[in-house]
Amino acid sequence: MAVNLQGRSFLTLMDFSQEEIRYMLDLAHSLKAKKKDGIVGELLRGKNIVLLFDKTSTRTRCSFEVGAYDEGANVTFLDKNSSQFGKKESVEDSAKVLGRFYDGIEYRGFSQELVEDLARYSGIPVWNGLTDVDHPTQILADMLTMEEYLTKPLNECKVVFCGDIRNNMAYAWMYGCAKMGVDFVAFGPDELEVDPEVLKMARAEAEKTGAKIEVSSDPACVKGADVIYTDVWASMGEEDLIPERVKLLTPYKVTMELIEKTENPEVLFMHCLPAYHDFETQMAATWKEKGYDIREVTDEVFRSNHSVVFDEAENRMHTIKAVMVATMVDPQKIAEDIDARI
Repeated sequence: MAVNLQGRSFLTLMDFSQEEIRYMLDLAHSLKAKKKDGIVGELLRGKNIVLLFDKTSTRTRCSFEVGAYDEGANVTFLDKNSSQFGKKESVEDSAKVLGRFYDGIEYRGFSQELVEDLARYSGIPVWNGLTDVDHPTQILADMLTMEEYLTKPLNECKVVFCGDIRNNMAYAWMYGCAKMGVDFVAFGPDELEVDPEVLKMARAEAEKTGAKIEVSSDPACVKGADVIYTDVWASMGEEDLIPERVKLLTPYKVTMELIEKTENPEVLFMHCLPAYHDFETQMAATWKEKGYDIREVTDEVFRSNHSVVFDEAENRMHTIKAVMVATMVDPQKIAEDIDARI
């Protein structure tokens, strides 16, 4: 039976089967090839989407806007200063109003419960652009990038996430790997305990797909990795934690020495960006003056042949476009669009 995601929301990869995730990845590969061939799309012609941003973004906003425009949709952007959302109007009421105007809603902010409420009350597809506990669109982009660079299927790969193993990227990776049969290691200090419920949920899913979901503070765990992944040590709003995070996480910085410990000359370095890899940003320079090196990856690794971070960033757009198309368009129309290009 063909996959049909029309009308579905995209809140977490845990809501989707392996077959459905595979469908979105395959669709992303196809839409990327379509764009590279210079074909103007019309799959979303007549559709209107709204982007709600409580957290700032570069890649997520640009990916949704360009992806929508590429296939003919119209886009409205609203941040916390340009609407009554969550201030003079409740989430429920705003969702019901926006559901009358738009065909899809993207939300990027703090609360997973909020994005779930948008989906509950709006009556239209809602897409999670990032919350404090998940980042599903990023994982799709990461897996697309893996498939472009690695010569083996996802279920034969191993991903090691280094550093703050309690953040939304670490949890999103657990969910994605568990669903797709990818071995995953959260490599970080014992003091940062992974949410037991997240771990339990991921491991229960992993039992169905053959994935291994592990947590370790031993650098030996990177051996055999196909992907070394990291993220900033303090998320938005956590800047006051930087001094203690630097002390705690510096041993888990991605260095060329760590890359070599994988014993895999083809290992990929990946990062969701933005990254602190040098001192050219205001943030990194300011903290350096205070005596703190906040870089989670060295410039040597970031600029090395192992690094695929900018291909990964581009793939945010192709995978987000695939999510929008899959959830707003009749699957028969999508199939016809693909067949016309074969």
